[in-house]
Amino acid sequence: MKAVVYESYGRPEVLHLKEVAKPAPGANEVLVRIYATAVNSGDVRMRKADPWAVRLVLGLMRPKKPILGVILAGEIEAVGSAVTLFKEGDPVYGMTIKHFGAYAEYKCLPEDGILGLKPVSLTYKEAAAMPFGDTTALHFLRKAKIKAGQKILIYGASGAVGTSAVQLAKYFGAEVTGVCSTANVAMVKSLGADKVIDYTKEDFSKNGETYDIVFDTVGKSPFSGSVKSLKKNGYYLRAVHMSLPPIIRGLWVSLTSSKKVIGGGPIEKAEDLVFLNSLIEAGKLKPVIDRTYPLKEIVEAHEYVEKGHKKGNVMIDLNHS
Repeated sequence: MKAVVYESYGRPEVLHLKEVAKPAPGANEVLVRIYATAVNSGDVRMRKADPWAVRLVLGLMRPKKPILGVILAGEIEAVGSAVTLFKEGDPVYGMTIKHFGAYAEYKCLPEDGILGLKPVSLTYKEAAAMPFGDTTALHFLRKAKIKAGQKILIYGASGAVGTSAVQLAKYFGAEVTGVCSTANVAMVKSLGADKVIDYTKEDFSKNGETYDIVFDTVGKSPFSGSVKSLKKNGYYLRAVHMSLPPIIRGLWVSLTSSKKVIGGGPIEKAEDLVFLNSLIEAGKLKPVIDRTYPLKEIVEAHEYVEKGHKKGNVMIDLNHS
């Protein structure tokens, strides 16, 4: 099968197409024929080993798992002898998480992994645009105990996590302020944001507004300004929270004030897909797709994502459908 592999860390050019062995499912696994995947900011960081400490997990000198990609949508081609949750031909979508390997034509996953039936109303490409942003946003919003009537500011409201966070926060009944660039203001408003701040024209942390939740989806919000913009007992959520200085500052704020700083990676659950599926089918959540590339143009896709200005999701079409 065709797969995109990387055998060293570095620039997008380390990625290249290669013929590799097609996997066979174990007793409790399913084999998914992948129709679509996505390139997200996490893929870019893994490719570069940024921060350096991720090498302790991925491989010190070179990647232990040479095929990146954590998002997929496709069709189950084969099932293991003990599989009961899925059958051949099922349309599915989900996440590979620590297994990686979605930049390929096929991937084996445990049947009890982050895998669910594809929403009927979505194409495979649209379905693959959902899991990363939706599960990440849902994880952090639940950590902040979001509830109706609260005020939330979402920094990076036009990215994969941000577009999901805007829609989910509105579903939970919050008053949503999005922060994005000029080019994305209209799009963020169309997702339901009550107010949108263009960060090229206004610094949200200096306008006197306060929020129950400040959710930084991209790791670019001003730390002190974000904490200052919180109400008493407010939550500062940081989806990108991997370097030591903000981690230490976050612990200090949480220990010495009523405000809480929460970071770290999300914990995805299969039941989250069931919940998100219900919102998708009810029209409460929709995918936002910026660009689509074929698998052979994975380098160009990474170059585009690395610029940091994508709207929603950047998709990879494997040309099976």
